[in-house]
Amino acid sequence: MFPLAQCGAPPALAAALAWVVSALLLLLLSQQLWSLRWSRTRDKQSSLPLPKGSMGWPLVGETFHWLFQGSDFHILRREKHGNVFKTHLLGKPVVRVTGADNIRKILLGEHTLVCTQWPQSTRIILGPNTLVNSVGELHKKKRKILAKVFSRAALESYLPRLQRVIQSEVAKWCDHSGSIDVYVAAKSLTFRLALRVLLGLQLEEERVAYLGRIFEQLMDNLFSLPVDAPLSGLRKGIKAREILHEHMEKIIEEKLSRRQDGDGYHDAFDYMLSSATELGHELHVQEMKETAVELIFAAHSTTASASTSLVLQLLRHPAVVEQVRAELEAEGLGRGAEEEAEPGPLTLERLSQLRYLDCVVKEVLRLLPPVSGGYRTALRTFELDGFQVPKGWSVMYSIRDTHETAQVFHSPELFQPERFRPPPEESRAWRFSYVPFGGGARSCVGKELAQLILKTLAVELAATCRWSLATEDFPRMQTVPIVHPVSGLHVDFSRRRGL
Repeated sequence: MFPLAQCGAPPALAAALAWVVSALLLLLLSQQLWSLRWSRTRDKQSSLPLPKGSMGWPLVGETFHWLFQGSDFHILRREKHGNVFKTHLLGKPVVRVTGADNIRKILLGEHTLVCTQWPQSTRIILGPNTLVNSVGELHKKKRKILAKVFSRAALESYLPRLQRVIQSEVAKWCDHSGSIDVYVAAKSLTFRLALRVLLGLQLEEERVAYLGRIFEQLMDNLFSLPVDAPLSGLRKGIKAREILHEHMEKIIEEKLSRRQDGDGYHDAFDYMLSSATELGHELHVQEMKETAVELIFAAHSTTASASTSLVLQLLRHPAVVEQVRAELEAEGLGRGAEEEAEPGPLTLERLSQLRYLDCVVKEVLRLLPPVSGGYRTALRTFELDGFQVPKGWSVMYSIRDTHETAQVFHSPELFQPERFRPPPEESRAWRFSYVPFGGGARSCVGKELAQLILKTLAVELAATCRWSLATEDFPRMQTVPIVHPVSGLHVDFSRRRGL
């Protein structure tokens, strides 16, 4: 082989090409050294190999592939490497996991095999006294306190107010001249539900709108870089939190004063204070402020996502809507052809009779789970699918992929509420093939309330509304950080009239 200059190439071109070749060789060498660096972190005391997969490029790993490819990133690698593969995302080595048996091991291994892992910015903004930031015995105690907040008795007491808020918001959708962006409207709805039902607030519209904007600022910066600098996302999130805490403090003072007067239960906060007293845990004001914001956080985005997905599936499947309406009529909860009649007051007992509606909600959460997965950190090295997960590595388990690949679901790409009727056997395969709310010690403590909101919304929509897609095509759904339509879901709502 002759040098480029001797083959007639200009010296400048030859130098440039030589530089490019050298740079490529250096990049390839650095990638090999990067991969070697992580292969050497495998636990030598375990004979199991690391999972298959790529650690990407130095420092950045496969983060940019993950950001740009979205859900395709995991699908392509799962098809190539299997249900357990390794990668490197956001500065950390990650084992990505799919499948009921694998997820079962992770979800039931909380506090022993793994521990929860939230981004540092989330932990800072929400505060140290929240459920998401607690571990071990403190986490168990906090869950016991919150158990009463979401007990059957509590849910029954919330339901009348919950129904009134949903009826009011849906009526606004129907009376609006023009299309409604359902995702935006659903976030407004769930924020109002959190204020009214969980915190017991009755605020003027201007104040609700203001707090809603502040809370959106907090949510927009919850997953930001953990850099506390002027104009940074973290600084904006902290500022929003402080404003919310200022308002929460006044509410808490009023509640504590009212409790001294012997007044009864009104909202989730009252149940929480009572439960803490029964368990011998004294809640200080800072803890209560952080818990108040966490309750809004827990009830807001994921429920708004699921509500939007519910409307999307009702749009796509008019035959399902007709079956829901027929069931409502049979149970005395439909409007029929009347314009002014309203569904009777809901109770947990009446909702439990709506078996088909229950199947619809379950199928929405199967096909479009609001949270696509979760993160954990390995507390010690353990085995998954014949591979080792080294201590200290991140474990990213997929809810969405597990729903899509579970053998118990035939034709998983289709929306078929009937697959949940009759109710599936409570077998090990079913239990961890369907995990929209997670499982184990970290399962969603408010899952019953979330389903109550979805069912009440479905009842109100089916009984009182007609709707149609306001755009030519259905929107593309984005799955990170929660499932939502990329450009919104624009729908024309109207009141049902005489048939």
